[in-house]
Amino acid sequence: RIKMMVDYVYQEKYTSKVKRLMKGARFRIPSADVHEIYYVDRHLDREQLLALSSCQFVADAKNIVFRGFTGSGKSYLACALGKEACKQGIRTRYIRLPDLLMEWEEAQEMPHGVPKLLKKYSNYTLLILDEWLIQTPTEPQLHFLFELIERRYDENSTIFCTQYKFEEWHARLGSGVLADSIMDRVVHRTISVY
Repeated sequence: RIKMMVDYVYQEKYTSKVKRLMKGARFRIPSADVHEIYYVDRHLDREQLLALSSCQFVADAKNIVFRGFTGSGKSYLACALGKEACKQGIRTRYIRLPDLLMEWEEAQEMPHGVPKLLKKYSNYTLLILDEWLIQTPTEPQLHFLFELIERRYDENSTIFCTQYKFEEWHARLGSGVLADSIMDRVVHRTISVY
């Protein structure tokens, strides 16, 4: 009986922690599940995605890029992996890049707003950035994105969901020094899923 009680209490604590992490992650598609991914005619590597669902890439502080056209399921895949991360006790957050940049604009109006925002998003062990580069960032926005990526570099993992190939990123990031710096910190530690 004592063993059953201990198991019950442990399971309850685990379940409530996972629910709290999933709620805090604010997934766009809360129902996404790695076991319900549709593979037929989608050119997805089942073995690769199942390996990624172990979340070893998070332990290795590697990034993932899901690239495809609108409606191809990038957000679903990212949310499914994010849910697996939550089940393993990993602090995760999903956000669209346009929404993150809106938060950045609002943060500029507050004392210490931008440093607090950077700290907040730097501390998530797994950050999912959806609609990456859907709009071309301005120079100040690029500085913010560089700071965020720099703080996460070699420490935490990021999932990028985008319509653009790596070769197109540089131009969309302004083709300057900041573009070079962002690309350098993302490309070399990234697993691509197309």
